[in-house]
Order: sequence, then structure tokens, then C-alpha cells
Amino acid sequence: MSPVVGKALEATLVVLYIGLLTTLLYGGAVPEYRATAGAELADRTVSTAATDVERAVPPETMGAEVRVDVDMPPTIAETNYRIRADGDRLLLEHPDPDIEASVPLAVPDRVETLSGTLHSGGESTIVATASDGSVEVRLE
Repeated sequence: MSPVVGKALEATLVVLYIGLLTTLLYGGAVPEYRATAGAELADRTVSTAATDVERAVPPETMGAEVRVDVDMPPTIAETNYRIRADGDRLLLEHPDPDIEASVPLAVPDRVETLSGTLHSGGESTIVATASDGSVEVRLE
């Protein structure tokens, strides 16, 4: 009977060991890694969107309209997000407060308005319209 008891104890120890490792990984290491990776992806995404906004501003001509398609990841940390214009900055808003980012824009003084929001999971476009020496930039 002692070999049966010994094997049962070994099996119990293996199950406890696997349970402990699973609890430690999913309770601490994996969520922390996901938040860190999400924050880095958010920084890159908002920086790329800022570059697209800056590139969309047309040269000093009358009556020009420029459309730039924005390529954004569909989700960050498996959750939808949005990029919103806020004055002279772009803000990436995410339900997880650890995954938010912002970046200042380097646009010419003739850009009078910057408005709108880019939503993840769909097609997003930046439209810059120049008229009478000023430029209006919309995130759609």
C-alpha cells in the first residue's frame, strides 16, 4: 500500500506546483507585462498618428484638401481606444489608465483648428483643408 500512497502524494505535489505557478503568473507577471506592452504600443500609436497629422498639413496654397489614411492597431491590450485632438496635442484614451499617452504636435501657425477623434477598429482619416491662408485639420 505504501507505493500507492507515495504516487498519490507525488501527483498531489505536481498538481499543487502547477496551480501555484499558474496563480503567480496570471495574478502578477502577465497583467503587469500586458500593461507595460500596452503603454509602449500606445506611445508608438499616438506618435505615428501625430506624424500623420503633421504630414497632412498642405503647403501654403489656396483651396487645397489633403486626406491621409491612418493605420492604427485595432486594439491595445485587447480593448478599443481612441485618439482625440486636444488643442495642439493628440491624446490616446484607453479604458485602462496605465495605457494612456499624449504627444505634442509640430504644425505651422497657419493651422487654426485641430478637432475630431480617431477610433480604433475602423478606418480613420485625417482631413486637412486650406483656405484663405489658414488650415483646418479634422480627425475622422
